[in-house]
Amino acid sequence: MALKILDSCINCDMCDPECPNGAITLGAEIYEIDVDKCTECVGHYEKPTCVSVCPIDCVKPDIDNVEDEEALLAKFTRLYHLD
Repeated sequence: MALKILDSCINCDMCDPECPNGAITLGAEIYEIDVDKCTECVGHYEKPTCVSVCPIDCVKPDIDNVEDEEALLAKFTRLYHLD
């Protein structure tokens, strides 16, 4: 499943540069994750880097965008034109 950043985000800018897919951007008030680009770092790392670097633990699974590892890998393949 894709990840989302909760409203408790403090805009510390730790997550944005760590995202290998460019899925994290600064929204109107807090950082946001583009579900079409988020692969939970599948294809890059073992664990999502945004979760690892968040100092307040506000990056959580997005229950509205559930994807299994196969779907996340397919998204990674599509994003990087590896078909």
